[in-house]
Amino acid sequence: MIRRRPFSTVLLLILLLLAALIWQNRSHLHAFPDIIGAYSAKEYCSCRYVASNPADYCEAYVAQYVPLSDFWDDAAHKRVTARGLGRTQSAQWLSSREGCQLLPAPAALPTP
Repeated sequence: MIRRRPFSTVLLLILLLLAALIWQNRSHLHAFPDIIGAYSAKEYCSCRYVASNPADYCEAYVAQYVPLSDFWDDAAHKRVTARGLGRTQSAQWLSSREGCQLLPAPAALPTP
């Protein structure tokens, strides 16, 4: 069979190897969508409210290859919410000594 269909056999072996890698790393792959929103919210909050940089600079600082579907900066409460890959994460400035912290429960994005 290998002699008759070498390309099909190699393709099948590659697919089996890929499936095994996905299965082995399934917990990491499941956590990946949370990372996009959490990184953006936390780093933007730190850039904006801890380092006191302008909003335009901080938006460019947290820009990633995977785009965010929604982003909201509540300057009055110093809270940032980011949504990427279907998951929403929020970070809030605590104090000048503690900086920003991710909030435990994902918050819904406020309506403008």
